[in-house]
Amino acid sequence: MTNDENSAELDHVFEALANKHRREMIYVLSLEPCSISKLAFLRNLSLPAIHKHIDVLEKGGIVTRRKVGQTNFLTLNRESLNGLEDWLARIKDAETARKRS
Repeated sequence: MTNDENSAELDHVFEALANKHRREMIYVLSLEPCSISKLAFLRNLSLPAIHKHIDVLEKGGIVTRRKVGQTNFLTLNRESLNGLEDWLARIKDAETARKRS
């Protein structure tokens, strides 16, 4: 068991990644910022459904919302995934060390 300083943040990231629609949304946003309505269209989701997913992504700090006129745009906050990358690196390092011994 690890004692992560940022375990709550990491829990939010895992919660966000636990759903295929949110993973697909993250992928789309990794390519470019996108309006919420376009994202709903691309994912074939209703606006109420997409907003529920966006709430989870915002809670995890994975996306940020910016309003331009009447349109809301989402941007991927790549830094929010650093904790996940660090955690995965520790797991890989432990596995490598185990194999060496």
